[in-house]
Amino acid sequence: MPVQTATTGELENAQGTIIAKALYTMEHSMPVINLIKKYLLTKGNKQVTVPKVGQVSFSDLSDGVDMVDTQDIGMTTVDLTAGEVGAKMILTDKLVRQQNEDVFTICGNQLGDGLGRKKDTDAIALFSALNAGTALGADNAYLKMQNLQGCAAWAKANKLPLPISFVHHPYAVAYLAYQSAVTFATYPMPRGLSEDLLKDYYSGIKTNDVALFEDGNIEKISGYDSGYGAIFAQLAMAYLESVGFNSERERDASLRATELNVTADYGLFEVVDGWGAPCQYEIGALSTSG
Repeated sequence: MPVQTATTGELENAQGTIIAKALYTMEHSMPVINLIKKYLLTKGNKQVTVPKVGQVSFSDLSDGVDMVDTQDIGMTTVDLTAGEVGAKMILTDKLVRQQNEDVFTICGNQLGDGLGRKKDTDAIALFSALNAGTALGADNAYLKMQNLQGCAAWAKANKLPLPISFVHHPYAVAYLAYQSAVTFATYPMPRGLSEDLLKDYYSGIKTNDVALFEDGNIEKISGYDSGYGAIFAQLAMAYLESVGFNSERERDASLRATELNVTADYGLFEVVDGWGAPCQYEIGALSTSG
């Protein structure tokens, strides 16, 4: 007969509260992941191979004359693999017995924020290598409307497929509004993007079909006051998920506590280099005192 401890049922409730909150928080804490293509790594596979193809050209034809031009598919592939990350949290018996749901919700927020931030910063780390590392903007340049329009024009001139997103630090986006003499019109989120997951990051600004998003996880480049955001098509980068969120618990009798172990198995990759570019603009804090 299995031995039941005093906290068995309570532990189930505690874990349920924590995991439910962690899953929700994680999904809503990683804007860049929700702007790029997602692939699932199915059981029994070690990788996903994503094909890329080139463009084809059509030729003018003459009546009764056979077509002679052939087109090369130009297919290449990118192999996506996943790697594990993890964190653990210790729930003491005393805490569990108290059944403080607020504390469990806070624990869930911590785990969800942590994993969402990890995935998001891993995606941001891809920005600097887009467009063969050639950045739009420059150090000491501020994100002005003309610069945003210039980046959007670059995307269209280089035939980036829709939807196209522009992501930068909140300070860069705030400077854009600060320098403008007009109030920006706000627009619905472009089709093909999840409003539920991205509404807290969408600025409402859209120019030339390029939507502007904020992400506070963007860091300053070492030695500079500027940082790399990016403009990119949804298909430029990929998020591969093997295990999105996994939880296991382990009893520690001497500690009179239970470890809650959380892991994830995923990968982030650049898929089409030319379908995005890093955008370097100042992200120093704006004055709050005039």
